[in-house]
Amino acid sequence: MNRYLIPRDIYLPDFDKTDGTKWASVACDQYTSEPQYWEAAYDYSKDSPSTLNLMLPEAFLSESDKRIPEINRKMKEYLESVLVCHPQSMIYLERTQSDGKIRRGIVGAVDLEMYDYNVGSETLIRATEGTVLERIPPRVEVRRHAALEMPHIMMLIDDPRKTVIEPISVNSDKYTVAYDFDLWAGAGHVCGRFIDGKGMTDIDKALGNLASAEEMRKKYGIDCPPLLFAVGDGNHSLASAKALYEEIKAEIGDKEAKNHPSRYALCEVVNLHDDALEFEPIYRVVFGADREIFISEFSEFASKRSGTGDIPAQKITCISNNEIKEILIENPESNLAVGSVQTFLDEFTKKHRDVKIDYIHGVDSVKGLVEKKNAIGLLFDGMKKNELFKTVICDGALPRKTFSMGHAADKRFYIECRKIR
Repeated sequence: MNRYLIPRDIYLPDFDKTDGTKWASVACDQYTSEPQYWEAAYDYSKDSPSTLNLMLPEAFLSESDKRIPEINRKMKEYLESVLVCHPQSMIYLERTQSDGKIRRGIVGAVDLEMYDYNVGSETLIRATEGTVLERIPPRVEVRRHAALEMPHIMMLIDDPRKTVIEPISVNSDKYTVAYDFDLWAGAGHVCGRFIDGKGMTDIDKALGNLASAEEMRKKYGIDCPPLLFAVGDGNHSLASAKALYEEIKAEIGDKEAKNHPSRYALCEVVNLHDDALEFEPIYRVVFGADREIFISEFSEFASKRSGTGDIPAQKITCISNNEIKEILIENPESNLAVGSVQTFLDEFTKKHRDVKIDYIHGVDSVKGLVEKKNAIGLLFDGMKKNELFKTVICDGALPRKTFSMGHAADKRFYIECRKIR
């Protein structure tokens, strides 16, 4: 039996009968300040089965009470009339991004017993960013009575020698096609293939090697509890799956929970060293703040940092109403500019309760928001992807919303389903 990435029953539509482009949807936590994107998506897919009907975009979280019962109803309907079960499966995925680059991944399940999102975790699966605990209950409610889960979780492995996914890629032509279609709105293309038994065994063996103490010493120069999977995208979705599983386990006991479907979560595993995988900053947009007060308090915050000088100065660009103000933090205390920004914003929002913060991918999206609304955008340099694993091992989780793995259009789309009850 696979120990690290686990085959599970995967449900897909019959794509000879269902339009794949209308079926697939970008993740719920994208375009949170752009409801018009979602309205256009609903309009495009309205005459076809779609994962849009099985999820709740965070842009509409305020409508949860009305939408969740309908989502649950649609899940049952699709299980009866749309979805086909593919037993004990894993899928090799080639995701052509909007820029034409191909990102390779493997879709399978992880054991939530190997995961802990709390600070100081030393489990095989760890969060890469701080988990905002108040974000978990609304997501648990979405999942609590759901018949299905759909993965937008992307797990990263630090595999510089390319021993896990890339050998599967070489042999992929011999695998049966699971799906092959373009994604909506210029988001690229997906081609998924079912991996055979030997491929699954080879994947598990290679992952075991990555999780060895010897490999940890070789890559990071330290003796440490192994980190195999770092959560790249979908941190709060995975945390919600874990929280609900722990609730269920407490109710039914460890013995019954051992084989309960909620013990597992479907995800896509991607190599940190995939050439198509790029890290980009997640910027901040501040709504409802007086610009002069904000700039004054941020400048004062920057001037009072008392780092040791080992960390290079950090430049934060504040934009609003076609005005630009650059703030230099000469002696930062946080290793990352986003850490400095988030520390200030946490302090600022405690004093200014009406201020709201959104987390935005892409410079153009930030500029668009601050042009249309009374808002301040904060731009800064991001972290390099090869810094990720050692930073998480040595320092723990990064500040929340530190990085994004590519543009919103290139995120993992919902395609596969798995029964969780």
